[in-house]
Amino acid sequence: MEINSNYKKKEETIKRNYLVVSKWGESLDIAYSILLEGNAVKMYIEDKPSKEIGYGFIKKVQDWRKHVEWADLIIFDYTGYGKICEELRASGKLVFGGCEYSDQLELDRNFGQEELRKHKIKVLPFKEFCNFEEAISYVKAKPDAYVIKPCGEIQDLKQLLFVGSDDEGLDVIRVLKAYEKSWGNNFGNFQLQRKVKGVEVSVSAFFNGKEFIHPINITFEHKKLFPKELGVSTGEMGSSMFWVKDSPIFDATLKKFETTLAKNHFIGHIDLNCIVNGNGIYPLEFTPRFGYPQIFIQRAGINEPIGNMLYKIANGQKFMINVKKGFQVGVFIVVPPFPYEDKKSFNLFSKDSVVIFKKDLKEGIHPMHLKKINDEWLITGNTGIALLVTGTGITMKDAQKMMYNRVHTIIVNNSYYRTDIGDRWFNESDKLMSWGLI
Repeated sequence: MEINSNYKKKEETIKRNYLVVSKWGESLDIAYSILLEGNAVKMYIEDKPSKEIGYGFIKKVQDWRKHVEWADLIIFDYTGYGKICEELRASGKLVFGGCEYSDQLELDRNFGQEELRKHKIKVLPFKEFCNFEEAISYVKAKPDAYVIKPCGEIQDLKQLLFVGSDDEGLDVIRVLKAYEKSWGNNFGNFQLQRKVKGVEVSVSAFFNGKEFIHPINITFEHKKLFPKELGVSTGEMGSSMFWVKDSPIFDATLKKFETTLAKNHFIGHIDLNCIVNGNGIYPLEFTPRFGYPQIFIQRAGINEPIGNMLYKIANGQKFMINVKKGFQVGVFIVVPPFPYEDKKSFNLFSKDSVVIFKKDLKEGIHPMHLKKINDEWLITGNTGIALLVTGTGITMKDAQKMMYNRVHTIIVNNSYYRTDIGDRWFNESDKLMSWGLI
């Protein structure tokens, strides 16, 4: 049934109560945006060193469970809350978040790969290990280029992921020996996955409990600390993206999970990172939650209030997300000790540093690990992620220009950021087109 424009306008003016339950405080920008849209918002942060994030921006609570009845929508921003989400839904609450099945997809890499196989999706050869000695023997017996992928909660330490480049696996053996010395038996399980050459691209979509919501999002991540993909893996330094009505990558991968996600009552956002080349599409890993900074860059390309959009998804509504044409890009501005955790360095160089704006306009500036005192934005937390700056445009160059123009209006002492976010598109779009993937 077509919803008339008057109803749409009325729906978007409804003010609601939103409770945001955050693992690390990463979703401050989403919570703050929902507040600025005229809603009431309360935020809880689980991680103790991150609890100061958001003070002055948003109303903080010490125990989120005491505010469940108050909330019209509860948003969980990370993996690991799946069982809680299911219990809340069973009690009649609207929840945007995961489920036990989606938690397992991300946290248990072996399970994720087996689920891909079960859904008749081609995967790269991999093997899971619980100790370094066996892994080193395996590489020696089957020399090849491999990727070391930690499993479970330790995979949050993104700098531990190692992509080998030596065809004999000698670099992987050296790293495994170094991890054995530094971590011993505390590393947990990890995978060795055969490396394949191609273009790394992720496909993602929102899911309303029954089906995927269109359009589909295509994202190109920039994971290394320095331009031209040099340095340590950080998880993310920035991303470029665009929205599409249809995607061959989506049809070959995530689309096949629609029935399974519905069966497990998943309501949220799910991303599947892939390597693609002329021989096919090879899924690497699931992110069945908000991606960071993906969600903030997505928001820059969405033309409707994010709070209302998340409410409609959690409520099981079917609709088309109103998005901008063209491209969206975003870059993290970070400070020491990022990408490492070192409390002494953080306190010495970064804690309570002021974010200075040369212009009053803050459009496209997304607060990350910040607090607000006397209307000043101050860095807090402990990891050194200060801001995410976004830009949009009909062309990638237009989006990059807008983003970096905004970066140049900000002063953060000791800060650093990548200067090439979006450049991957110019090198890889021709390949994707020739393979018939975009």
